[in-house]
Amino acid sequence: MSIFTRLSDIVNSNISALLDKAENPEKMIRMVIQEMEETLVEVRSGTAKVIADKKTLKRRVDTLRKQAQDWEQKAELAVSKGREDLAKAALVERSAINASIDITEKDLAKLDETLDKLSSEIELLQAKLNDARARQKTILLRTKATENRVNINVKLKSEAIDSALDKFEYFERKIDQMEGQL
Repeated sequence: MSIFTRLSDIVNSNISALLDKAENPEKMIRMVIQEMEETLVEVRSGTAKVIADKKTLKRRVDTLRKQAQDWEQKAELAVSKGREDLAKAALVERSAINASIDITEKDLAKLDETLDKLSSEIELLQAKLNDARARQKTILLRTKATENRVNINVKLKSEAIDSALDKFEYFERKIDQMEGQL
């Protein structure tokens, strides 16, 4: 059992090391920003759909108001002709249409609330996206500076520099010996 545990630990640590080496901060940040942009596009398209629904409801309210007006005129005409039964029927129709208008106007109010929330969410997401873009530039500069420092440290610790310093010390000793012979 312990052999399998150790083997599993070794495999996991090697996979983690490979993933750490493969993970490029610049690409990862670019991917995060791209995801934020895609989310913003989705939210905006959802907002456009809500706006289209709102326009449809407004047209429906206008149509219903015209119908209510027509029924009112028909009721007036029926009263003028002495047909109270037709006038009552026309007023009942107008009343039903007015109820539909009330329901549709409530739906419009709900859509307005939804649009207000969506626009505040869009503004918030846009602000976060702008912040991420600004931070991306800073992180990229830090990444490049760190990579340069790592490269310099690697070069400073290389054997070529140690070898050159050893040669320098060798020649210094040789000159000290020559001076000592004088």
